[in-house]
Amino acid sequence: MKRYFLLLFCAASLYANAQTRPVDIILNEFRKKPGHVMVAAHRAAHSKYPENSLAAVKEAINQGIDIAEIDVRATKDSVLVIMHDATILRTTGQKGKVSDYTYAELQKFPLLFNGKPTAEKIPTFDEVLKLAKDKILIDIDFKADEDYAMGKTIDAIVAHKMEDQALFFLYDHKDAAKVRAINPKIPIMPRVHNVDETYEALAMGDQGGKFPVLHVDDSFYNDTTMMRVLKKGTRVWINALGKYDKMEEKQADSGFDQLRKDAQYANVIQTDHPEKLLAYLRKKGLHK
Repeated sequence: MKRYFLLLFCAASLYANAQTRPVDIILNEFRKKPGHVMVAAHRAAHSKYPENSLAAVKEAINQGIDIAEIDVRATKDSVLVIMHDATILRTTGQKGKVSDYTYAELQKFPLLFNGKPTAEKIPTFDEVLKLAKDKILIDIDFKADEDYAMGKTIDAIVAHKMEDQALFFLYDHKDAAKVRAINPKIPIMPRVHNVDETYEALAMGDQGGKFPVLHVDDSFYNDTTMMRVLKKGTRVWINALGKYDKMEEKQADSGFDQLRKDAQYANVIQTDHPEKLLAYLRKKGLHK
C-alpha cells in the first residue's frame, strides 16, 4: 500500500512539474522554432493580481506564458524594485517617486488592485528572479536613471545564473554597447523605431553578436523588412497593447486577428491579456 501511494505521489509530482513548462522548453521554442508565437505578459499576468507583483509573475508561470515583462527602478537606498511608473500614486495610492523612498518605507504601502489594497507589496528584482528561475523568461524593461543601476541589474542576473532567461530591453539600440561592455552574455532586446533603425540593429548584431529579438512597432512594420529580421535568426516582437488589446476587450479574437493580419511575421506578442492570447494562439496551432 505504501508503495502504491509513493508511486501515486511521484506521478502527481511529475504532472505538476509538466504544467510549469520548464524554461529549457521555452528557450528551445524561442531559439529554434520561429513559427511558435511567444506570449509576453505586460507587467506580468495582472488580470487577477496587481501589476508587477510576485503574484502576477507566479500567475504568468502557472498559465504557461513564455515571457513576463517587468519594470526595474531603484529606491532611495539603491535597492532594485519592480514598478512601472516613476511615481507610486497609481499603484499604491501614495504620493512621490520610487526614488524618494527607501525600500523599507515602500514596504509599508500595499499594492492596489482595482483601487483596493492587497496583500502584495512592491517586490525587489531579486525576489522576481528567484521566483522566475527555471520557469519563465523575464523581459527587463530597464527604467532606472541612476548610473549604478544598470550594472547592479546585470550583476543580479548573473548571480542567479539567469543570463539565458533574461531579455534586457533597451529603448535605444545604440545603448546596447553599454550592456555589452558590462557583460556581453546578457541577451539584449533593443527597440527600433523605423526601418532604418531596424537595419542598423541587424548590422550591430553582425558585429557584436545578434540580438535574439527586436522590438518593432506596427507603425512601420512591413513584411519585407521583418522577413530579413527572421532570416538573421532574430525574433520580431510587437505589442498588442493599446489598439489591438482594446479591440479584443470589445470582441473576442478581433484584436488578435487584426494584429496577425497587420503583422503576420511577428512571433513575439506582448499583451495585457496574455491568458486570452495564449488560448487564441493554441486554437490557431501557433502555441503548444
